[in-house]
Amino acid sequence: MTLLQVRNLSVGFPTPDGVVQAVNDISFSISAGETLAIVGESGSGKTVTNLALMGLLNNNTAQISGTATFQSHDGEIDLLGIERNKLQKYRGRDISMIFQDPMSSLHPYYSIGDQIIEAHQVHNQVEPEVSRQRAIELLGLVGIPDPAAGVDSYPHQFSGGMRQRVMIAMALVNNPSLLIADEPTTALDVTVQAQILGLLKDLQSEFKMAIILITHDLGVVAGAADNVNVMYAGRIVESANVFDLYAKPSMPYTQGLLDSIPRLDQPHTNRLSAIPGQPPSMISLPPGCSFAPRCSRKEEVAGGRCSLELPELTLRSASHSARCFINEGAVAK
Repeated sequence: MTLLQVRNLSVGFPTPDGVVQAVNDISFSISAGETLAIVGESGSGKTVTNLALMGLLNNNTAQISGTATFQSHDGEIDLLGIERNKLQKYRGRDISMIFQDPMSSLHPYYSIGDQIIEAHQVHNQVEPEVSRQRAIELLGLVGIPDPAAGVDSYPHQFSGGMRQRVMIAMALVNNPSLLIADEPTTALDVTVQAQILGLLKDLQSEFKMAIILITHDLGVVAGAADNVNVMYAGRIVESANVFDLYAKPSMPYTQGLLDSIPRLDQPHTNRLSAIPGQPPSMISLPPGCSFAPRCSRKEEVAGGRCSLELPELTLRSASHSARCFINEGAVAK
Protein backbone atom coordinates (compact mmCIF):
# COMPACT_ATOMS: atom_id res chain seq x y z
CA MET A 1 0.00 0.00 0.00
CA THR A 2 1.29 3.46 -0.91
CA LEU A 3 1.56 5.40 2.34
CA LEU A 4 2.78 8.73 0.95
CA GLN A 5 2.56 10.06 -2.62
CA VAL A 6 4.39 13.35 -3.26
CA ARG A 7 3.71 15.08 -6.58
CA ASN A 8 5.41 18.16 -8.05
CA LEU A 9 6.72 19.49 -4.74
CA SER A 10 8.55 22.81 -5.05
CA VAL A 11 9.88 25.02 -2.25
CA GLY A 12 11.32 28.49 -2.80
CA PHE A 13 12.59 31.14 -0.40
CA PRO A 14 12.35 34.76 -1.64
CA THR A 15 15.45 36.86 -0.90
CA PRO A 16 16.57 40.35 -1.99
CA ASP A 17 18.78 38.64 -4.61
CA GLY A 18 16.02 36.40 -5.98
CA VAL A 19 14.17 33.21 -5.10
CA VAL A 20 16.28 30.40 -3.66
CA GLN A 21 14.66 27.37 -5.34
CA ALA A 22 15.58 24.80 -2.68
CA VAL A 23 13.28 22.07 -4.08
CA ASN A 24 12.24 22.00 -7.71
CA ASP A 25 9.26 19.93 -8.89
CA ILE A 26 10.03 16.57 -7.29
CA SER A 27 7.75 13.53 -7.09
CA PHE A 28 8.17 10.27 -5.20
CA SER A 29 6.26 7.72 -3.15
CA ILE A 30 6.85 5.40 -0.23
CA SER A 31 4.94 2.29 0.78
CA ALA A 32 4.16 0.93 4.23
CA GLY A 33 7.16 -0.86 5.74
CA GLU A 34 9.59 0.52 3.13
CA THR A 35 12.79 2.50 3.73
CA LEU A 36 13.40 5.26 1.21
CA ALA A 37 16.78 7.00 1.36
CA ILE A 38 17.18 10.56 0.07
CA VAL A 39 20.85 11.29 -0.57
CA GLY A 40 22.91 14.15 -1.89
CA GLU A 41 25.41 16.84 -0.93
CA SER A 42 24.60 19.52 1.63
CA GLY A 43 22.21 22.05 0.11
CA SER A 44 20.66 19.60 -2.38
CA GLY A 45 17.18 19.99 -0.86
CA LYS A 46 16.92 16.79 1.20
CA THR A 47 15.98 18.31 4.54
CA VAL A 48 13.81 21.10 3.10
CA THR A 49 11.74 18.47 1.28
CA ASN A 50 10.87 16.75 4.52
CA LEU A 51 10.43 19.90 6.58
CA ALA A 52 7.78 20.88 4.01
CA LEU A 53 6.04 17.52 4.49
CA MET A 54 6.07 18.01 8.25
CA GLY A 55 4.65 21.52 7.97
CA LEU A 56 7.72 22.99 9.68
CA LEU A 57 8.48 25.71 7.12
CA ASN A 58 7.16 29.22 7.69
CA ASN A 59 4.50 29.99 5.09
CA ASN A 60 5.43 33.67 5.34
CA THR A 61 8.98 32.98 4.14
CA ALA A 62 8.56 29.86 2.00
CA GLN A 63 6.72 29.38 -1.29
CA ILE A 64 5.42 25.79 -1.27
CA SER A 65 3.48 24.08 -4.08
CA GLY A 66 2.52 20.53 -4.99
CA THR A 67 0.63 17.77 -3.18
CA ALA A 68 1.59 15.13 -0.62
CA THR A 69 -1.17 12.54 -0.21
CA PHE A 70 -0.75 10.68 3.08
CA GLN A 71 -2.78 7.76 4.48
CA SER A 72 -3.46 8.85 8.07
CA HIS A 73 -5.46 7.08 10.77
CA ASP A 74 -8.39 9.32 9.72
CA GLY A 75 -8.01 8.53 6.03
CA GLU A 76 -6.35 10.35 3.13
CA ILE A 77 -5.01 13.87 3.76
CA ASP A 78 -2.80 16.31 1.82
CA LEU A 79 0.13 17.25 4.05
CA LEU A 80 0.84 20.34 1.95
CA GLY A 81 -2.74 21.54 1.62
CA ILE A 82 -4.11 20.93 5.10
CA GLU A 83 -4.38 23.84 7.54
CA ARG A 84 -1.47 24.10 9.99
CA ASN A 85 -3.65 23.79 13.10
CA LYS A 86 -5.20 20.59 11.68
CA LEU A 87 -1.81 19.14 10.72
CA GLN A 88 -0.79 19.17 14.39
CA LYS A 89 -3.27 16.34 14.92
CA TYR A 90 -1.17 14.07 12.68
CA ARG A 91 2.36 15.37 13.32
CA GLY A 92 3.91 13.30 16.08
CA ARG A 93 1.21 10.64 15.79
CA ASP A 94 0.98 9.41 12.20
CA ILE A 95 4.23 11.00 11.02
CA SER A 96 7.27 11.78 13.19
CA MET A 97 10.74 13.14 12.58
CA ILE A 98 14.17 12.61 14.15
CA PHE A 99 16.29 15.73 13.73
CA GLN A 100 20.02 15.94 13.05
CA ASP A 101 21.32 17.19 16.40
CA PRO A 102 19.74 15.54 19.44
CA MET A 103 21.40 17.94 21.88
CA SER A 104 19.73 20.97 20.29
CA SER A 105 16.45 19.08 19.78
CA LEU A 106 16.11 18.10 23.45
CA HIS A 107 15.29 20.83 25.98
CA PRO A 108 18.17 21.02 28.48
CA TYR A 109 15.94 22.15 31.41
CA TYR A 110 13.49 19.23 31.28
CA SER A 111 14.12 15.57 31.97
CA ILE A 112 13.96 13.25 28.99
CA GLY A 113 10.96 11.56 30.59
CA ASP A 114 9.02 14.83 30.78
CA GLN A 115 9.71 15.47 27.09
CA ILE A 116 8.59 12.00 25.98
CA ILE A 117 5.55 12.16 28.28
CA GLU A 118 4.54 15.50 26.73
CA ALA A 119 4.75 14.00 23.24
CA HIS A 120 2.48 11.16 24.35
CA GLN A 121 0.00 13.37 26.24
CA VAL A 122 -0.56 15.63 23.23
CA HIS A 123 -2.15 12.78 21.27
CA ASN A 124 -3.57 10.57 24.03
CA GLN A 125 -6.16 11.44 26.68
CA VAL A 126 -4.61 9.36 29.47
CA GLU A 127 -3.29 9.92 32.98
CA PRO A 128 0.32 11.20 33.23
CA GLU A 129 1.37 7.95 34.92
CA VAL A 130 0.23 5.97 31.86
CA SER A 131 2.37 8.21 29.65
CA ARG A 132 5.30 7.81 32.05
CA GLN A 133 5.09 4.04 31.79
CA ARG A 134 4.94 4.36 28.01
CA ALA A 135 8.10 6.51 28.13
CA ILE A 136 9.90 3.93 30.26
CA GLU A 137 8.78 1.18 27.88
CA LEU A 138 10.12 3.06 24.84
CA LEU A 139 13.42 3.94 26.55
CA GLY A 140 13.93 0.26 27.29
CA LEU A 141 13.01 -0.64 23.73
CA VAL A 142 15.67 1.69 22.28
CA GLY A 143 18.36 0.33 24.60
CA ILE A 144 18.63 2.93 27.38
CA PRO A 145 20.13 1.16 30.44
CA ASP A 146 17.83 1.09 33.49
CA PRO A 147 15.02 3.05 31.80
CA ALA A 148 13.03 3.41 35.06
CA ALA A 149 15.87 5.55 36.43
CA GLY A 150 16.94 7.06 33.09
CA VAL A 151 13.49 8.55 32.53
CA ASP A 152 14.30 11.20 35.17
CA SER A 153 17.73 12.05 33.72
CA TYR A 154 18.56 15.19 31.74
CA PRO A 155 19.99 15.36 28.20
CA HIS A 156 23.48 16.42 29.35
CA GLN A 157 23.76 13.20 31.36
CA PHE A 158 23.69 11.09 28.18
CA SER A 159 26.25 10.53 25.44
CA GLY A 160 25.52 11.50 21.83
CA GLY A 161 24.48 7.97 20.95
CA MET A 162 22.19 7.71 23.97
CA ARG A 163 20.59 11.09 23.19
CA GLN A 164 19.91 9.87 19.66
CA ARG A 165 18.17 6.84 21.15
CA VAL A 166 16.06 9.17 23.29
CA MET A 167 15.04 11.10 20.17
CA ILE A 168 14.03 7.82 18.52
CA ALA A 169 11.96 6.87 21.59
CA MET A 170 10.21 10.27 21.49
CA ALA A 171 9.47 9.91 17.77
CA LEU A 172 8.00 6.42 18.24
CA VAL A 173 5.98 7.01 21.40
CA ASN A 174 2.72 7.27 19.39
CA ASN A 175 3.43 4.40 16.94
CA PRO A 176 3.72 6.52 13.76
CA SER A 177 3.24 4.91 10.36
CA LEU A 178 5.97 7.12 8.83
CA LEU A 179 9.27 8.11 10.45
CA ILE A 180 11.54 10.73 8.88
CA ALA A 181 15.14 10.33 10.08
CA ASP A 182 17.28 13.36 9.19
CA GLU A 183 20.96 12.35 9.29
CA PRO A 184 20.34 10.13 12.36
CA THR A 185 24.00 9.03 12.59
CA THR A 186 25.75 12.38 12.00
CA ALA A 187 28.65 13.05 14.42
CA LEU A 188 28.47 9.51 15.83
CA ASP A 189 31.39 7.11 15.59
CA VAL A 190 31.03 4.15 13.25
CA THR A 191 30.25 1.64 16.00
CA VAL A 192 27.40 3.77 17.35
CA GLN A 193 26.22 4.46 13.78
CA ALA A 194 25.82 0.74 13.20
CA GLN A 195 23.93 0.38 16.48
CA ILE A 196 21.50 3.22 15.64
CA LEU A 197 20.85 1.89 12.12
CA GLY A 198 20.33 -1.61 13.45
CA LEU A 199 17.95 -0.24 16.07
CA LEU A 200 15.90 1.61 13.43
CA LYS A 201 15.67 -1.56 11.36
CA ASP A 202 14.50 -3.61 14.34
CA LEU A 203 11.94 -0.99 15.38
CA GLN A 204 10.69 -0.70 11.80
CA SER A 205 9.97 -4.42 11.80
CA GLU A 206 8.21 -4.22 15.17
CA PHE A 207 6.11 -1.13 14.44
CA LYS A 208 5.52 -1.91 10.71
CA MET A 209 6.39 1.69 9.80
CA ALA A 210 7.91 3.31 6.73
CA ILE A 211 11.15 5.30 7.05
CA ILE A 212 12.47 8.21 5.00
CA LEU A 213 16.21 8.26 5.68
CA ILE A 214 17.94 11.56 4.84
CA THR A 215 21.70 11.24 4.51
CA HIS A 216 24.76 12.22 2.48
CA ASP A 217 26.48 8.92 3.29
CA LEU A 218 25.98 6.24 0.65
CA GLY A 219 27.74 3.79 2.95
CA VAL A 220 24.82 4.14 5.37
CA VAL A 221 22.29 3.72 2.55
CA ALA A 222 23.68 0.38 1.34
CA GLY A 223 22.62 -1.57 4.40
CA ALA A 224 19.54 0.41 5.41
CA ALA A 225 17.41 1.35 2.38
CA ASP A 226 15.10 -0.42 -0.04
CA ASN A 227 14.93 2.44 -2.56
CA VAL A 228 17.01 5.57 -3.10
CA ASN A 229 16.35 9.05 -4.46
CA VAL A 230 19.52 10.98 -5.34
CA MET A 231 19.04 14.76 -5.19
CA TYR A 232 21.16 17.48 -6.75
CA ALA A 233 20.40 21.21 -6.84
CA GLY A 234 16.84 20.72 -5.63
CA ARG A 235 15.90 18.00 -8.14
CA ILE A 236 15.79 14.21 -8.08
CA VAL A 237 18.47 13.13 -10.56
CA GLU A 238 18.28 9.38 -10.04
CA SER A 239 15.78 7.02 -8.43
CA ALA A 240 16.22 3.26 -8.10
CA ASN A 241 16.11 0.33 -5.75
CA VAL A 242 19.29 0.10 -3.72
CA PHE A 243 20.72 -2.89 -5.61
CA ASP A 244 20.31 -1.31 -9.05
CA LEU A 245 21.74 2.00 -7.87
CA TYR A 246 24.98 0.48 -6.64
CA ALA A 247 25.31 -1.99 -9.52
CA LYS A 248 24.34 0.29 -12.42
CA PRO A 249 24.37 4.02 -11.56
CA SER A 250 23.07 5.93 -14.60
CA MET A 251 23.77 9.52 -13.54
CA PRO A 252 27.42 10.72 -13.43
CA TYR A 253 26.66 12.53 -10.17
CA THR A 254 25.60 9.27 -8.52
CA GLN A 255 28.72 7.58 -9.89
CA GLY A 256 30.79 10.42 -8.42
CA LEU A 257 29.22 9.91 -5.00
CA LEU A 258 29.90 6.18 -5.17
CA ASP A 259 33.51 6.73 -6.28
CA SER A 260 34.13 8.98 -3.29
CA ILE A 261 33.58 6.22 -0.70
CA PRO A 262 35.93 3.30 0.00
CA ARG A 263 34.84 -0.15 -1.27
CA LEU A 264 35.72 -3.46 0.37
CA ASP A 265 34.85 -5.43 -2.78
CA GLN A 266 37.39 -3.70 -5.01
CA PRO A 267 41.22 -3.49 -4.92
CA HIS A 268 42.58 -0.30 -3.37
CA THR A 269 44.91 0.68 -6.21
CA ASN A 270 43.90 4.30 -6.64
CA ARG A 271 43.08 7.27 -4.45
CA LEU A 272 39.43 7.98 -3.79
CA SER A 273 38.10 10.46 -6.33
CA ALA A 274 36.23 13.67 -5.55
CA ILE A 275 33.63 15.47 -7.64
CA PRO A 276 35.30 18.68 -8.90
CA GLY A 277 33.81 22.13 -8.46
CA GLN A 278 30.92 23.32 -6.32
CA PRO A 279 27.12 22.96 -6.51
CA PRO A 280 25.41 25.80 -8.44
CA SER A 281 23.66 28.77 -6.89
CA MET A 282 20.05 27.89 -6.12
CA ILE A 283 19.07 31.44 -7.12
CA SER A 284 20.37 31.15 -10.70
CA LEU A 285 20.63 27.54 -11.83
CA PRO A 286 22.41 26.89 -15.14
CA PRO A 287 20.07 26.61 -18.18
CA GLY A 288 20.78 22.96 -18.92
CA CYS A 289 21.63 20.09 -16.59
CA SER A 290 22.53 21.54 -13.19
CA PHE A 291 25.41 19.07 -12.90
CA ALA A 292 26.89 19.86 -16.34
CA PRO A 293 29.55 22.35 -15.10
CA ARG A 294 31.02 19.59 -12.90
CA CYS A 295 30.37 16.58 -15.15
CA SER A 296 33.35 14.77 -16.70
CA ARG A 297 31.14 12.93 -19.24
CA LYS A 298 29.17 15.79 -20.81
CA GLU A 299 31.32 15.60 -23.96
CA GLU A 300 29.74 12.20 -24.68
CA VAL A 301 26.48 14.01 -25.49
CA ALA A 302 26.47 15.63 -28.95
CA GLY A 303 25.53 19.23 -29.60
CA GLY A 304 26.29 20.51 -26.12
CA ARG A 305 22.79 19.47 -24.97
CA CYS A 306 23.91 19.11 -21.35
CA SER A 307 24.66 22.84 -21.10
CA LEU A 308 21.57 23.95 -23.03
CA GLU A 309 18.72 21.57 -22.20
CA LEU A 310 17.40 20.19 -18.91
CA PRO A 311 17.11 16.39 -19.14
CA GLU A 312 13.92 14.74 -17.97
CA LEU A 313 13.79 12.00 -15.34
CA THR A 314 13.38 8.99 -17.64
CA LEU A 315 13.14 5.24 -17.08
CA ARG A 316 16.28 3.11 -17.49
CA SER A 317 14.54 -0.04 -16.23
CA ALA A 318 11.25 -0.92 -14.60
CA SER A 319 12.39 0.51 -11.24
CA HIS A 320 15.26 2.80 -12.22
CA SER A 321 15.05 6.41 -13.48
CA ALA A 322 17.75 8.97 -14.18
CA ARG A 323 17.93 12.61 -15.29
CA CYS A 324 20.73 12.34 -17.86
CA PHE A 325 21.16 12.35 -21.65
CA ILE A 326 23.74 9.53 -21.50
CA ASN A 327 22.01 6.25 -22.45
CA GLU A 328 18.71 8.10 -22.17
CA GLY A 329 16.82 5.59 -24.29
CA ALA A 330 18.19 2.48 -22.62
CA VAL A 331 15.12 0.92 -20.99
CA ALA A 332 15.41 -2.70 -19.91
CA LYS A 333 12.57 -4.96 -20.99
